[in-house]
Amino acid sequence: MPTTLDWSFSDPHSWANYPVMLATQRGLTTLGQDHSVQPGLAERWERTSTPEGHEVYTFHLRRDVRWSDGLTPLIAQDFVIGWRRALQGRERGELAELLGAQEVLDLQDQGAPAEQVRAALERVGVEAVDPHTLRITLARPRSYFLARLANVYLFFPAPSADLAGKDEDAVQDYFDRPRDGRPLALGPYRVERWDRAGERVRLVHNPHSAFQPALGPGERPAPVLTLMKSEIGPALYERGRVDFVFVDSAVALQGRRPDDLQREPLLSTYFLAFNTERPPLDRPEVRRAIARAIDREALMKGLLPASRPTHVLLPSELPGAATPEAAARLPDFAPERAREALSGVPGLDRPLRLVYRTGDSFVPEVAIAERLAAQLAAVGVQVTLDARSDFSAEVARRTPEGPRAYDFYLRRLGADYAHPNTFFTLFKRSGLHQTGWETQKGGEPMDRFERLLDEADAEPDEARSRALYGEAQAVLLDELAVIAPLYHPDRYFRTRSTLHGVDVDPFNFLSLRELRLGPPAEVH
Repeated sequence: MPTTLDWSFSDPHSWANYPVMLATQRGLTTLGQDHSVQPGLAERWERTSTPEGHEVYTFHLRRDVRWSDGLTPLIAQDFVIGWRRALQGRERGELAELLGAQEVLDLQDQGAPAEQVRAALERVGVEAVDPHTLRITLARPRSYFLARLANVYLFFPAPSADLAGKDEDAVQDYFDRPRDGRPLALGPYRVERWDRAGERVRLVHNPHSAFQPALGPGERPAPVLTLMKSEIGPALYERGRVDFVFVDSAVALQGRRPDDLQREPLLSTYFLAFNTERPPLDRPEVRRAIARAIDREALMKGLLPASRPTHVLLPSELPGAATPEAAARLPDFAPERAREALSGVPGLDRPLRLVYRTGDSFVPEVAIAERLAAQLAAVGVQVTLDARSDFSAEVARRTPEGPRAYDFYLRRLGADYAHPNTFFTLFKRSGLHQTGWETQKGGEPMDRFERLLDEADAEPDEARSRALYGEAQAVLLDELAVIAPLYHPDRYFRTRSTLHGVDVDPFNFLSLRELRLGPPAEVH
């Protein structure tokens, strides 16, 4: 369930808001089936640079887009108002790359007077050139910017005409108490009712949206959708009370597989992380050898209806992922090399502790942990398993001697947008990776890793950018061997055959953009 309907002001737990936001709103760009950036609210754009090194995007908005009242056109000022509100919201750091945004963020952190903050907002690089032209200036080139615009909802426009003249309390009331057709929407649905106590959101079809799904023979738009949170979703589905349900249990996926079970590959990677500060894993050659001891195919065999074992961080279908040749150079299953490298290593006489999240999920964590322990035992590495409900606190916990207390942990990393940058952010110096690798070799590898990412982020040439991200991946997975990727997760769900086009997007959110009602579809 969402925590807010105010997509500009947002909420730190923003992931919960995405299904509703993606059904009701749109961004300047969108993603194609191959995850490439395509026109969205903008029909086209130009990208230029200034002598000062700033990057300028000029977006030309579609003229056929209207808000859900059917009267109010989308205009460039909707983005100006929305992004300025986002720079004062709960996730304002997400817009830090706009020229002038850092000044706004610093002033708010310092508790500056409101009029001073407002003056700084006027200088931020988001400008309505005319009603249909939006100019965005970034402090420096960022190759992932267009990908972020597609589905990071902080960048969606706000209905500026509706918000004009309202104080902040009235604006919050506008978004969080749906009534009289408000808040306005651009997508094929709008929110009609939000029942917080009952944990339900009622969406109704928006006939004025310029983004209607294409209808086939016998198909029609769904007039009403109710999204609900329930601990007994599978039982409700079996009783015919709901028409879509996630399968959130890897254990359930190992039983009889229903005919209506569907699978969506995610832009996501599940990996084993090493504590690089604690012996014996403080040596990259030991970590690299352990990565080579893992048979990913055997690790995943039979655990899920299908799986995508991997030894790379970036999924191959991600635009800008490493070439197959570069991927082949990363540590992969080589048991004899692993056994030889681990022979006689000091410190391997003690069991190493593997921490993972307790509870059932669509990732078969318990089975993976148990199989990992068995595979590593075959090369002389003894592993004890520790399932934790306080996983995040445990991997951050330090011993009295200084290093963190765990030896390994298991974790899933999901993309926020379709670009390599989103997979590397976690492992930067400021990221919450809890591996300690920023201390290795005096910090030089981390410095080089961040320089590679910064250069790749700013590189306009796609081939050159891809090569730089490949080099960064090699530092992380091979040279320093900070993590060992295991597989790319998929999401499973069940849906009625009369619901056409309902899906899960590659970022693990329910996608309603192409939903239609129609005759029962053939089950494959």
